[in-house]
Amino acid sequence: MIELDRVEKRFDEVAALKGVSGSIMEGEFFSLLGPSGCGKTTLLRLIAGFDEPTRGAIAIDGKPMAGVPANLRPTNMVFQSYAIFPHLDVAQNVAYGLRRLRLGREETARRVEEALGMVDLAGYGKRAAHALSGGQRQRVALARALVMRPRVLLLDEPLSALDKKLREQMQVELRRLQRAVGITFILVTHDQEEALIMSDRIAVMFDGEIAQLASPETLYRRPVDRRVASFIGVMNFFDARVTGESAGLIELDVAGLGPVAIPPEQAPGGRNAAGTTVGIRPEMLTLLFSDTERAEHEVSGEVVDAVYYGDMTYYDLKLPGTERPATVSMRNTAGRPVLRPGDPARVGWGRESVILLA
Repeated sequence: MIELDRVEKRFDEVAALKGVSGSIMEGEFFSLLGPSGCGKTTLLRLIAGFDEPTRGAIAIDGKPMAGVPANLRPTNMVFQSYAIFPHLDVAQNVAYGLRRLRLGREETARRVEEALGMVDLAGYGKRAAHALSGGQRQRVALARALVMRPRVLLLDEPLSALDKKLREQMQVELRRLQRAVGITFILVTHDQEEALIMSDRIAVMFDGEIAQLASPETLYRRPVDRRVASFIGVMNFFDARVTGESAGLIELDVAGLGPVAIPPEQAPGGRNAAGTTVGIRPEMLTLLFSDTERAEHEVSGEVVDAVYYGDMTYYDLKLPGTERPATVSMRNTAGRPVLRPGDPARVGWGRESVILLA
């Protein structure tokens, strides 16, 4: 649906985008994820036609977009602020963009009701804009975009103004809506959890470039470098040394954990580019509470801190030969004790949990 070919954007001496290339598929929920200032909103605005690239090309549905204004592109955008007109009711807000199509009154009303039904606001047409909750305003903004029947819907951090519970609810509803209408959604967000929940694929951006473009599972399990690993979820980092190679496995000596041999796919940045750091997710480490529990590898440590969340407890553990505590997440099942700072702990882990990072 969208092709990006070495897209650059400069604002005076500032390079906001540095040769971004990639493809976004038809019917895909695609997210641009990264910290503030990484270029994700700039890229969204270029796709929308609000700005033109300094260099490079953008094509939508096979058609070059150079010189095509925003109102003639098969896209529509939902803004972070929603931009609901306070003097218009819900139906009038949704119908606003249809004015330029010069549709008849009955066709306009039919399309407005159809769009409101998509976002679970059927029957809200006469409701005053000021009488809407935050979640309802967000849905009105979605309906106003969908009523134009775009091929691509652009979402610029549309959930950032909502409280945590409503935000989580709307994440699920947006994903459901995208599957129902079947059009391409492109979401800009700095919230990695939001991107993981909603997306088919994610482009992680830093400093105007795409660091990795992959599925949520690949990004989480096989980040290509330490920056991506740090940004997607929680990761423990250990100093390591590559000691050799045997039977197709990369042999490592990991500080605090000891020797381990891993297959090449656990060095996603490439073994030649690999640095001297390995990453292990907190849930890939486990505490062994009884003498009968065993793991592929085991090391002894001491609890430095424990944070109890009800269903989970997050432990910070001091391991021998390391300066930074390692974080371990454990589900609080029936009969499982919660350790306290100062308690000794046995930590189990397996080689499949280790990622060698560039």
